[in-house]
Amino acid sequence: MANFYTDNEDLKFHLTHPAMDKIVSLKERNFADKEQYDYAPVDFEDCMDNYDKILEIIGEIAGDTIAPNAEDVDHDGPELINNQVNYAKGTRQNYDTLVQAGVVGISLPRKYGGLNFSFVPYVMSAELVARADAGFANIWGLQDCAETLHEFASDEIKDEFLPRFNRDGATAAMDLTEPDAGSDLQAVQLKATYDEKAGLWRLNGVKRFITNGDADVSLVLARSEEGTSDARGLSLFVYDRKDNAMTVRRIENKLGIKGSPTCELVFTNAPAKLVGDRKMGLIKYVMSLMNSARLGVGAQSVGIAEAAYREALKYAHEREQFGKSIIEYPAVYEMLTNMKAKTDAIRTLLYETSRYVDIYKSYNNIAEDRTLTPEERNDFKHHQRIADVYTPLLKLFSSEYCNQIAYDSLQVHGGTGFMKDFPIERIYRDARITTIYEGTSQLQVVAAIKGIGNGLYMKILRDNEKLSIKPELEYLKHSLVKMTDQLEKTIEKVTTAESAELYDFHSRRLVEMAGNTLIGYLLLFDANRSDKYKKSAEIFIRLGKTENTQKVSFINSFDVKELGNYKY
Repeated sequence: MANFYTDNEDLKFHLTHPAMDKIVSLKERNFADKEQYDYAPVDFEDCMDNYDKILEIIGEIAGDTIAPNAEDVDHDGPELINNQVNYAKGTRQNYDTLVQAGVVGISLPRKYGGLNFSFVPYVMSAELVARADAGFANIWGLQDCAETLHEFASDEIKDEFLPRFNRDGATAAMDLTEPDAGSDLQAVQLKATYDEKAGLWRLNGVKRFITNGDADVSLVLARSEEGTSDARGLSLFVYDRKDNAMTVRRIENKLGIKGSPTCELVFTNAPAKLVGDRKMGLIKYVMSLMNSARLGVGAQSVGIAEAAYREALKYAHEREQFGKSIIEYPAVYEMLTNMKAKTDAIRTLLYETSRYVDIYKSYNNIAEDRTLTPEERNDFKHHQRIADVYTPLLKLFSSEYCNQIAYDSLQVHGGTGFMKDFPIERIYRDARITTIYEGTSQLQVVAAIKGIGNGLYMKILRDNEKLSIKPELEYLKHSLVKMTDQLEKTIEKVTTAESAELYDFHSRRLVEMAGNTLIGYLLLFDANRSDKYKKSAEIFIRLGKTENTQKVSFINSFDVKELGNYKY
């Protein structure tokens, strides 16, 4: 019997972070639901116990059902039969088991059948599922669509759709991408026309690369305003698959995450309902949905990294060469140590980001019922600003690191890793998509560089300097202060060149320097809470310091005239 929650003490460590007291208080609103629902927690300890027990259930399903099914699901994949996507047998078993356990829609309020979970345990559940099967994690993670409906839809729409997730095990999809509108979503052309006679909207057009495209409930970005060609003409709609006005043209044949159906869809006069206000589809609602999706890819990446690291560690202990296990060779144990440090690094960034999202989302929900106090309003803005710059950083680092870790894990396996005899071959293929979908790494840099330009990353780093730590960890803090000074000088050098093109050219180097320093601090604070993380903090800070020095050397020796060498 495997349990992917109880066999990983890092998860309990992050679940019991000191900030959870505030998060639970805001989410549970002083435990008001205890009078109406017998399963609602009565106090903080009861709530945390609920989180722990549900994660243990999901961890058991991940270890005993989802993981054993992963190889067959990867081989069989979904099928398109009579305009219906049929999941692989293992995928259906995975989802049915989770539905029967009552853990679908766990983040929704109890009035809609949910468990009112905060973001931290919900994201943790996504990490557990992704470690078992990264492809299935996409199906599980699309519950984010229910969160978007809860946040922005009318009460009528919420009452119609939200109870279906826990009650019926409804699946979801976000239908955004089109053949000519990938990352550039403001180019979306699928048309939404209001049918006065029927009193509803009609959707016509094509969507492509839609994950879980044949879902029960779909959020569709469409052009509702005649004569527009930018984001201001787009609105968000909810489409019910039961209306049977959408055709699945095909399922894409992919390199990895093969159990997750990626579909091309054709809408023909499909009835749909408007979510929120017209013209706000991309500007407000999809931006929120995408941020949640990027948090989901962060969790997926950490789950993949954990799986890849464990496969490498297991194989390195078992494989003998020249009379001893290969884990005894420096070339191998250095790789494993770095893999572990990087996994700890992206996990701490994942849950730090989740905590900031948790708090500002809770304030958002509270603001629907009453006016926030000035202090609450300031706290809300503070957490939202930091979440907005942490999210692209998380997506960038977690996806890039999970690819590196999967690559190194396969290398540890040697030639056997290239065969389909070991899970790492599948894990390696699954990892590759994480730097691409929900915004490529290059787009994450475009989003994250704002935190460099407005000084927010520097403010966060300088604020971290003021926090007290154990005396025996001061040497690590000293290194991070030096890295911050180095970053500040480098930003100044690039910005004073007064060349927007040069600034863009070096933007990834600046963002990664900030990320290395920021994650170094997060690991330092983890080490301050538990000696278990001292080793990862030391390793990561050393790696980050070396990498930042290399980037500074490149930037300092670079002349703006050299940009021409890189142009085509």
